[in-house]
Amino acid sequence: MWKIIIGFIIFAVLAMFVIMKGGDKLDMGGEKHGEDPTHAPAAAPATSAPAPAPAATPAEPAASAAK
Repeated sequence: MWKIIIGFIIFAVLAMFVIMKGGDKLDMGGEKHGEDPTHAPAAAPATSAPAPAPAATPAEPAASAAK
């Protein structure tokens, strides 16, 4: 019986050591399925295509230009 108590105490000390070392980085949320929301999105590749030029504004009608 005393071996069980000693084993539990050793396990508890080991568990507390791991929790204290992990600090705020320790995730006790269980299994995560799908995308992990804590990671930042990947940076855009450096060889991306340039942005398209803005659309040209239509020319003024000839009647308003003649005034």
